[in-house]
Amino acid sequence: MKTDIEIAHEVKLQPINQIAERINIPTVSLEHYGNYIAKVPYTLIDEEKVKKSNLILVTAITPVKAGIGKTTVSVGLGLGLNRIGKRAVVALREPSMGPCFGMKGGAAGGGYAQVLPMEKINLHFTGDFHAVTSANNMISALLDNYVYQHQDEGFGLKEVYWRRVLDVNDRSLRDVVTGVGGHANGLIAENGFDITPASEIMAIFCLAKDEDDLRHRIENILLGTTLDGKPFRVKDMGVAGAITAILHDSIHPNLVQTTENTPAFIHGGPFANIAHGCNSVIATKAAMTFGEYAITEAGFGADLGAEKFFDIKCRRAGLQPKLSVLVVTTQALKLHGGVDQKEISSPNAEALMAGIPNMDKHIENLKKFGQTVVVCLNRFGFDTDDELELVRKHCEEQGVGFAVNTAFGEGGEGAEEIARLVVKTIEENPSKPLQFMYDENESTLEKVEKVAKEIYGADYVDVKPAARRKLKRIEEMGYQHLPVCIAKTQYSFSDDAKWYGVPKDFKITIRDFVINAGAEMIVAVAGEIMRMPGLPKSPQAERIDIVDGQIFGLS
Repeated sequence: MKTDIEIAHEVKLQPINQIAERINIPTVSLEHYGNYIAKVPYTLIDEEKVKKSNLILVTAITPVKAGIGKTTVSVGLGLGLNRIGKRAVVALREPSMGPCFGMKGGAAGGGYAQVLPMEKINLHFTGDFHAVTSANNMISALLDNYVYQHQDEGFGLKEVYWRRVLDVNDRSLRDVVTGVGGHANGLIAENGFDITPASEIMAIFCLAKDEDDLRHRIENILLGTTLDGKPFRVKDMGVAGAITAILHDSIHPNLVQTTENTPAFIHGGPFANIAHGCNSVIATKAAMTFGEYAITEAGFGADLGAEKFFDIKCRRAGLQPKLSVLVVTTQALKLHGGVDQKEISSPNAEALMAGIPNMDKHIENLKKFGQTVVVCLNRFGFDTDDELELVRKHCEEQGVGFAVNTAFGEGGEGAEEIARLVVKTIEENPSKPLQFMYDENESTLEKVEKVAKEIYGADYVDVKPAARRKLKRIEEMGYQHLPVCIAKTQYSFSDDAKWYGVPKDFKITIRDFVINAGAEMIVAVAGEIMRMPGLPKSPQAERIDIVDGQIFGLS
């Protein structure tokens, strides 16, 4: 089998103007980044067309470390829908260079179901990630300067909440000390770095409906508290306009194409384990404006990405998904059935059936939001027909639609089964109006408890003393109404990454709360999750190289 990048190099790309024309985007409006990438003005979004489009969420069961192929299924579904005569547009997140050079080596789909040009998408693309990083760190520099320049006036910050970011995995930067080396270098202070996808700027970027909303949210970013206990925000420094200017070009969604030259929007890139995990509202609405069907994905398992997609993104943007597609693999089912990670590619029907409850729990959770669910089994070459039939039969017994996806090896042809099932299900049994997991008027702790108990299956929530102090501050500052974004391991319903299957009799431990006043959400940090990842013993960077002018290893 050819590698992803070998397949990508073989595809004859079409000029981006032709891709735009296919879905009636006026080419005169495009801002070109070479021949095959363009930004599309968000002002072309038509809310009336958005209401008529069929929005499909692609999510997944609890994944294995190598992933579950959710992006491949999302792209494949778009290919399959177009093959059966439907106008479908995909809306995806931009890859982060942290995982690309760390664990995964790329995040643009796989095989014959990719978005292209994959090297550019996986690396610098149109500079959106760099703009988010620069905007975040410009706030840091301006904040440090503001404190330094006004210290003689008696100004100071009792607490600083704002952290720097970088789009790499670097554990050494989690906690740092700035300002060392003498007074001329600023004031000595403890700080740290998160990865760019965890930045509040990234969340704002993805949740803003337009540039005015973007600026308003940036103004409201809570940077810390003054010596007399008052909140200190970006607007207090008078620099919101400058930060918005850094993001002025980036706010427009990026148009690219798939391996079969169908249109795809790629924009924004928060992680679902440490952030809200969805591409931008603007890109989703652009896909809905120009597509009869719009396919979007939410990161990692449905307990993380899908819950946040519904409770945060859809709540704020007024989106109503017509269907949720739950991606499963036989490897993931076997892992949750008790098989060691090294053996999950081998046939084991007993373990596969023992892992089925993990899938059932995700289906049950999605239905709590009013969603109609279909299961898509992302097939790998080592999967056996007998095992696929076991999953199909179980889904039929549960009254849940089931289809096998082979788009990785066969492109759109291999996704026709899931495409036809999606169309039939939307026509005959679309999702009910969205039901949120909690009400905005409930307390922050009540919201966390509802997600932990109803979605994760926890018995109770253990809030550590430092987090309880933050809860009191959230209430005092009037942020109780904001939705919650729980940062938690993606490998388990619990906050223990090694507790597979469907854990029972466990607690969720919250060690911190982070106020994202601009993004309009409260981040609850659970267990040992880190907002700045580290690199593995053998990072993917060791396998990335340039040969004869072409990049290899991003797959």
